[in-house]
Amino acid sequence: MFNTLRNAWKVPDIRKKMLYTIMMLFIYRIGAHVPVPGVNVSYIAEQVSNNMLAGYLNLFSGGLEDFSLFALGIVPYITGSIIMNLLTMAIPALERMSKEGPEGRKKIASITRYVGVGLGLVQAIALLLSFGPQAVVETGTPAILNYITIVLCLTAGTALIMWIGEHITENGIGNGVSLLIFVSIISRLPQEIIRAIANVELGSVSWVTMIIVFVAAIAILVGITFIDMGERRIPVQYAKRVIGRKIYGGQSTHIPMKINQSGVLPLIFAVTLVQFPLMILNLVASAETQAGYQQVMGPDKPLYLILYALLIFFFTFFYAQVAFNPVDVSKNLQQNGGFIPGIRAGKPTSDYLQKILVRVTLFGAIFLALVATVPTGIAAISGFQSAFGATSLLIMVSVALETTRQLESHLIMRHYKGFLK
Repeated sequence: MFNTLRNAWKVPDIRKKMLYTIMMLFIYRIGAHVPVPGVNVSYIAEQVSNNMLAGYLNLFSGGLEDFSLFALGIVPYITGSIIMNLLTMAIPALERMSKEGPEGRKKIASITRYVGVGLGLVQAIALLLSFGPQAVVETGTPAILNYITIVLCLTAGTALIMWIGEHITENGIGNGVSLLIFVSIISRLPQEIIRAIANVELGSVSWVTMIIVFVAAIAILVGITFIDMGERRIPVQYAKRVIGRKIYGGQSTHIPMKINQSGVLPLIFAVTLVQFPLMILNLVASAETQAGYQQVMGPDKPLYLILYALLIFFFTFFYAQVAFNPVDVSKNLQQNGGFIPGIRAGKPTSDYLQKILVRVTLFGAIFLALVATVPTGIAAISGFQSAFGATSLLIMVSVALETTRQLESHLIMRHYKGFLK
């Protein structure tokens, strides 16, 4: 691994991408510590520490506990992406736009940004109202001006995070949105470890429970790595073709069909969507209604976990179809003289690929749903309360493997030995 990093550093193009990614992530972490003016930070930190759902949101944000410039995190942009993906399937005009090539995708991306900023504005208002008037410090100016300043700062922070994520994807290494969430989770890991040790010393959690949690975390890491790198290889044979005086084709290869086609996206989208109703309640409901909702739909509640698992299933299958289209693969094989042994070309091939895709994706969806929900439920029963759970481990490992594979692909193109060799 260190040899590969050294080789990657020697390649000017890859070195620029790595430095650009590090610089952007550094800017993101700086913004996560820039406080929004006119906010009672100590009061908000106390509210976040006493609320498990707020602590859970704090893991994925850019500094909710400190109510920083990036307190909303990348969540509004993710929610906007979900809405646009669903609308693209439902509205013919958007579907036609998405099929217009690079220009169409640019238009869709532009609309998604506007939707993300709009949702950021709504979420900023909801977040500020949920903390109550105690969250705003009196500065001698009219209260309405303080509220407007805070909301505009949070919305601007969301827009800046969107810009950072998109530029990491375009000019850096890895997926920008996933890396921002990865860095947010990693930055909270030391605090969660210290908090867990403090709970043991106070006697609220036993050492036996901590050891069991640690062993379970290692098992989850191994399982995630195993499943994320697993794939079903479908054999493909290419017929020989004579073009001029040369013979082409005749070789055998395979189609790699990953168990988890969509990577970490189902988890991120499911977490974002399952928390969206609370944002709406913060705008229209009373504090008692919000508290009652959290009693039913808290991160460790059965209904929350069931809904979370169903959303993981939906997004896993949804993005598996987007990442791997059996009809397009079948057409490409037929046009290039390829065929799957024992399967006729055309529709039988696409039907066969669709059947394999459903089976493989079903296994991956069940694994993701179980790992994301079962450990959280067991921890709640055992009394081990922590915002840092199995979902965080899933996202961390999946993003790390995804980024590693992308760096590996850059190295392979330049004939270097990579991580997996």
